[in-house]
Amino acid sequence: MNNPSSLSSAFYQVLKRDMTLAFRHRGELANPLLFFIIVVTLFPLGVGPAPSVLETIAPGIIWVAALLSAMLSLDSMFRSDFEDGSLEQITLSHHPLSVLVLAKILAHWLITGLPLLFIAPLLGVLLYLPNEAMKTLVITLALGTPILSLVGAIGMGLTVGLKRGGVLLSLLVLPLFIPVLIFGALAVNEAAAGLPVDGYLYVLGALLLLTLTLSPFATAASIRISIS
Repeated sequence: MNNPSSLSSAFYQVLKRDMTLAFRHRGELANPLLFFIIVVTLFPLGVGPAPSVLETIAPGIIWVAALLSAMLSLDSMFRSDFEDGSLEQITLSHHPLSVLVLAKILAHWLITGLPLLFIAPLLGVLLYLPNEAMKTLVITLALGTPILSLVGAIGMGLTVGLKRGGVLLSLLVLPLFIPVLIFGALAVNEAAAGLPVDGYLYVLGALLLLTLTLSPFATAASIRISIS
């Protein structure tokens, strides 16, 4: 039986290791955030600067950019560990793999998802998003971006052993990302119109709890399949 203090220490060590490695490669760390900013800022150039148009499509633009940014960063979750053998050592640990995997997913979200919460309101101003919708935008991203990391980890675990698994990864996880995209964008749209958004937030919260419960176990199983 695992000692709870030992298990929590292992969780912290995996989290600390991934965060340290990420900050040592600051160029790779900035790529998803820069991609997010570039995608959002290109839309006004493509559709025109009309405030009425940008205000209408702003929630969808920001959420699509966040989804694509998450896709771009998924490959960094397990790939380097698989290539240097660290992932196999983590799998052989006497600690539950699902707990250690959850630490890696949390590190991924802190590196790639959390910064979006601070940048998104600034980009919302660029797209003339009403002030009433800014709070909802941040809340939906806070609920939705962890889901993208949790679901993406399952697909990444299945494809980590493939040399060119990027296309397969997209096919696996993009359909699962769609509900998050729909409810996140609709909530911001409704908030911009002055309508209640509690229902959308409850759905996102339920999806977060569901993925938080199931994803670590599914990811651990997929990693074992990939390295066996």
